[in-house]
Amino acid sequence: MSSTSPTSPYQSLLLRLLHGAMALLTLLAIASGFWVYNTYDGRWGSLPLPKPYYTQDLHGTGALALFLLMFPFTLYCFHLGDRRLWSDQNWEQLQKPGTPAFWVAWQKLVNTLMLVALTVAVVSGRMMQESWLPQGELNHLPYFFHLLGWLIVVLCLAFHLLFSAKVGGIALWRSMVSWGRRAKDNPQQWLRDFRWKLSSKSLQWLRWLVLAGLVFALIMPAFA
Repeated sequence: MSSTSPTSPYQSLLLRLLHGAMALLTLLAIASGFWVYNTYDGRWGSLPLPKPYYTQDLHGTGALALFLLMFPFTLYCFHLGDRRLWSDQNWEQLQKPGTPAFWVAWQKLVNTLMLVALTVAVVSGRMMQESWLPQGELNHLPYFFHLLGWLIVVLCLAFHLLFSAKVGGIALWRSMVSWGRRAKDNPQQWLRDFRWKLSSKSLQWLRWLVLAGLVFALIMPAFA
């Protein structure tokens, strides 16, 4: 077991595993999603990229893995890592521009918006038919929400990196990719730290909306 410096920030091993996997799959989905858009749409600009037949398969495979990972990641976000999400108390912090609390509040807001946007993207993607884009059917509502969801994800990702650097600097980034693990950072401790009841009412409602959306996306193809 490797050690960590007592002066550096420490992130839970579970967070690092889930966050790392989510980051890789999200970047893959963004890149492959743009490739699909570039191949079949391009109404708002395009690049001179190859247009192979397997772009949708590549995007769909990565997006399916991302969708399945959304379930444990969502549970972590709301019941173990809710302090990194927006809460009712953060409104007051936004009224103090330039203070550390101000930037932390923005970071939490962006984290929360990204989680919602990812949910919109994966749910709308599950509602799409594979034949739409090759047949030039570009005006379906789920496709519009799919594009909108991924656009917001890209914007939130940029601000997530910006505000994380502002709040924690390079040390925070390093802590997210560190291999160090403390002795008490284990599955037994994760279960003890799990909190079903949330202190923020807004997060309580948001949790149910996100989980309901994911469950709907899980069972919806069976009725399509």
